[in-house]
Amino acid sequence: MKRKIGVVGLGYVGLPVAVAFGELQPIVGFDINPQRINTLKQGNDYTGEVSVEELKGAAIEYTNDPQYLSKCDFIVIAVPTPIDEAKKPDLNPLIKASETVGRHLRPGTIIVYESTVYPGTTEEVCIPALEKASGLKAGIDFFVGYSPERINPGDRNHTFKKIVKVVSGQDEATLQVIADVYRSVVEAGVYRAPSIKVAEAAKVIENTQRDLNIALMNELAIIFDRLNIETSEVLKAAETKWNFLPFTPGLVGGHCIGVDPYYLTYKAESVGYHPQVILAGRRINDSMGSFIATSLIKQMILSGIPIQGSIITILGVTFKENVPDIRNSKVVDIVKELREFGLQIQLCDPLADEEEVQHEYGLSLMQFQMLEKSDAVLLAVPHEIFTRMGWDQIGSLMKDRKGIVFDVKSALEVAACPETITHCKL
Repeated sequence: MKRKIGVVGLGYVGLPVAVAFGELQPIVGFDINPQRINTLKQGNDYTGEVSVEELKGAAIEYTNDPQYLSKCDFIVIAVPTPIDEAKKPDLNPLIKASETVGRHLRPGTIIVYESTVYPGTTEEVCIPALEKASGLKAGIDFFVGYSPERINPGDRNHTFKKIVKVVSGQDEATLQVIADVYRSVVEAGVYRAPSIKVAEAAKVIENTQRDLNIALMNELAIIFDRLNIETSEVLKAAETKWNFLPFTPGLVGGHCIGVDPYYLTYKAESVGYHPQVILAGRRINDSMGSFIATSLIKQMILSGIPIQGSIITILGVTFKENVPDIRNSKVVDIVKELREFGLQIQLCDPLADEEEVQHEYGLSLMQFQMLEKSDAVLLAVPHEIFTRMGWDQIGSLMKDRKGIVFDVKSALEVAACPETITHCKL
């Protein structure tokens, strides 16, 4: 039986899913943001995840009218699952999406959640929301599954079609349909998890594992800084062993790695267990903005650069290189810390949206050509547009081409650094 597919949430996760299905058959793409719908209708994906050609090749009926969902009998929900200021899961977007789908749910429909959640969310939170809004009964009138997203923003190699898709369903018949539907577009194939909770847990530990590995590298960077040892050189030496994992220190932001572990720790604490290793890793990674800022201040003092009133140029504000996504950016922590020392900050990122940065963080972006000469440059996010500049252009940002360049992710070639510039890195 051919399914009429609808995708709810057309962001970094939902749009690639919608395009993959839309290349196969006409589908409905729903998002509550009218601006997002309008830009997609015009053939523009401002997240940069889908090309103009891919959008043109997909038969998607874009809409912010939930009535269109009543046409569908297979609905994928891919909305954000952030954390609040207390670092607790914020399930409001997921609940509201479930209620919207529920109000337009027709009998026999399968709803598949892709949003990252803690184990049990689909059955304990989402299904009740669907049932209440629809007046229908899960497992009888409609059916539910979970298939965790594995989208890596900015990654052109590990795309939706090329990553094995974990699928799960509330019963065997539902799982069979979900597996068949995803298998029709995912070239890498599907993996059938034995239960929805297993699939939910698998997703949340994928990013938790990565978070902890980066936390280890960050803690090593802090230790080696005190020992006056170059962290990058230590890692190069260690990587000569076949089973050494190639992780590097850096800022951990974004909507996945910096958020997902809190979903697992929240659930763990709800059943009486206080996670120690996971939260320790989170504390280290959340503190790196402050560590980078104070490291730069220390280097300025050692170089005889006055702190009060000095100008620092920060290149990059998005959560990772070569993407426009500013969610949970840890560069903001660096800005805040440096300002507390009385430094003047210039922030430049041609990939980020100026209005969004102002709205989310109260920070202003400057065009590259408008930057004043600074005492130090902090390459926070190594977009290709920055790394291609090389030392000559980056040096031109500083007074008399002298000063400090703090290269957070060691993206610049050390050997090519001019003698007038002090090159620092984690």
